[in-house]
Amino acid sequence: MLFMCGQNSVRSPLAAALAKHLFGRSLYIGSAGVMKGEIDPFVSAVLDEVGLENRRHRPQTLEELEENEGLGFDLVITLSPDAHHRALELTRTNAIAIEYWPTPDPTLATGNREQQLDAYRAVRDELEMRIRARFRAR
Repeated sequence: MLFMCGQNSVRSPLAAALAKHLFGRSLYIGSAGVMKGEIDPFVSAVLDEVGLENRRHRPQTLEELEENEGLGFDLVITLSPDAHHRALELTRTNAIAIEYWPTPDPTLATGNREQQLDAYRAVRDELEMRIRARFRAR
């Protein structure tokens, strides 16, 4: 299963970390972006709050993922419009199922640090709920 967002720095790494926690090694889970973004420290902060970590995550594009690991995914879950369009382009030549889960971009949140973290927490919690519902995770 591959999670995709715009820059592989917030939404798709959050989803991948949650899915890896829920499914362990029973599924191959990856994440990529349309473009390569920067590591977002708020992602680590909200994952730490629930006992997860993603310190080894390095943002990568879909092309970099394909070059390094291949695209042996049966399902691509897109979390942003640009990622969804890119995934649809990919499926023109590959038989891969695509699901679009519109997910807010927490980097657009304003306010103090706690208010910004609340936006990241909301995305984390929404993604966990969707993953559990879609895959009937524990």
